[in-house]
Formats: sequence, C-alpha cells, structure tokens
Amino acid sequence: MLKIKSKKRFTYYLIAIISVIYFFHFQNNSLVTTEYNFSSDNIPESFHGYKIVQLSDLHSKSFGDHQSKLVETVENESPDLILFTGDLVDSKRYDEENSLMLMEKLVEIAPVYFVTGNHEWWSRKYDSLEVELKNIGVRVLRNTVEEISNGKDKIQIIGIDDPAKASGYYTEQEIVEELILNSIQQVEVDNGFEILLSHRPELLSLYSQFQIDMVFSGHAHGGQFGIPMIGGLVAPNQGLFPEYYSGKYILEDTTMIVNRGLGNSIIPLRLFNRPEIVVLTLITER
Repeated sequence: MLKIKSKKRFTYYLIAIISVIYFFHFQNNSLVTTEYNFSSDNIPESFHGYKIVQLSDLHSKSFGDHQSKLVETVENESPDLILFTGDLVDSKRYDEENSLMLMEKLVEIAPVYFVTGNHEWWSRKYDSLEVELKNIGVRVLRNTVEEISNGKDKIQIIGIDDPAKASGYYTEQEIVEELILNSIQQVEVDNGFEILLSHRPELLSLYSQFQIDMVFSGHAHGGQFGIPMIGGLVAPNQGLFPEYYSGKYILEDTTMIVNRGLGNSIIPLRLFNRPEIVVLTLITER
C-alpha cells in the first residue's frame, strides 16, 4: 500500500513539473497577434486600409526552424509594410544567424524598415550587422527620413538611433531630442502623415512635442511579467510598474504603440506576457 501511494505521489509530482515546464514554454514561445486600427484625417486616401506589421526585441530568439512560425504568422497578415524597432540581436548572447535569417525572409513579404535598439550598440558589432542588413535589402533608418508611396499619395517615416550609441555628458532624452530635430529637417512640411520609429517608449512626452502622428517603440518587453489588474512589473529605464510597457498610448496629437517584443534578455522568462506581433491598419478619416 505504501509503495502504491509513493508511486501515485511521484506521478502527481511529475505531472505538476511537466505542466509547469509546458506553461512557461507556452508563455515564452507562443506568438500572439495584437491588432489596432488608427484613424486620422492626416492619412492620405490611398493609404486607407494600409496594413503595417511591427516587430521588436527579438534578441536573436528563434521561432521554429528557420524562423518558420514567426515568418508564417507575419505572412498570413499580408502586410504592406514591416517595421522592426530595435534589439534584433542580444549583446550578451550575440548571434546574428537567427536574426538575419528572419530579416532575409521578411523582405520577401514586404518592405522592411529597421532602427537600432540599445543592444545593437552594446554589442559593439553593429557596423558589420548593418552591412549585412543592407545587403539583405532591409531599409536601415539612421536619423533619416524616407517617403512611403502608395498610389498617388505618400507618407513620411522617420527613424532614429537608440541613444545608447552616445555616451557622456548628455542625457538620453537630450540625445533623442537632438536626433529628432536633425531628422525632421528632412521632412516635407506639406506632407501630412508622419511615423516615427524609436526604440524607447518612455520618451512619449518628448515625441508629442514634435506633433508626430504615430510612434512605434519596443524596449519595455511588456513589463516582463504581467500582473492582472495592474499591468507590467518592470521595464528598462522605467523601473517597477512602468507607465509605458505595452499597447496604445495617446498624448495630445501623438499616438504611440509599444510592442511587447519577441525575445528576452536580462530576465530570461515572461509570464502572462506572450511574444507579440503588432498589426496596425491605417484608416482615412473624412
């Protein structure tokens, strides 16, 4: 009888352990797609229904063989444009293979635009990575502006470097402000709709000062652990219970989307915060 009870107890423990392992595996590897519609009278008519996929913070993680799960999910959305908002690689576990493999497949789906995150600069290998990205066909935005055309209309997309590139006397906010000021000098004044790609969400108050219509950011990893009724637990540069960790935020005339990201870095696990693909559809408001 004691042996039977011991076997049952061992079986229950084993089931519990397997269940916990599966749960954490699911939380960290099962992709979720978040959809948004963005309406504005600044959006040209030709861009009505224009679909944008945003990815962020891969940290060299792989989703299936040759990134097949991630690529298939993006492809099924039939995007017109793909944006990647930094931390494609991880500075501590630097591995270009998974990251470049993903980007190589994404450019076959739609035009891909990329800006740096802090880990690109921390790795001290970004110069060679940028060459590889450009060779693949990725449009790398380094404090520059490009026009996106659709039909007879166009919008502007601005991309700035992560402030981790610079160090010294100036604060990160001061660095980003200078980067935006230098970039928007290239923007056509008469062109209505502007998108900014910037890795850091905590600077929304700064972005709104420039009256940019739409900002795409990452960096916060969704707060790493999702706490019901409270939100994210911790985020870089924001600390505990961050204000900007996931979702849509509006300040004056600026709307910011914060992507929860795909991979992990310093904290190796996510909880109630699955890897995210953002899909945003532009709606012309008349």
